[in-house]
Amino acid sequence: MEKKKVYLEKPYEGLYVPNNMWREMYDFSPDAVLMCLASEVYNEEDYIRDYDEFLEFIGLK
Repeated sequence: MEKKKVYLEKPYEGLYVPNNMWREMYDFSPDAVLMCLASEVYNEEDYIRDYDEFLEFIGLK
């Protein structure tokens, strides 16, 4: 499985992350803002928080 780190270092940069892609967000500066746009109302039960469970979901385990 391919892994890639993306560094967003400028205030005008953004990143589109499509469905069914594992991502980890970390190392924010103290004044950073993380914004998420979604097409549905947030429901905790819709999210996978465990990487092994994610691999099973996408058929790689």
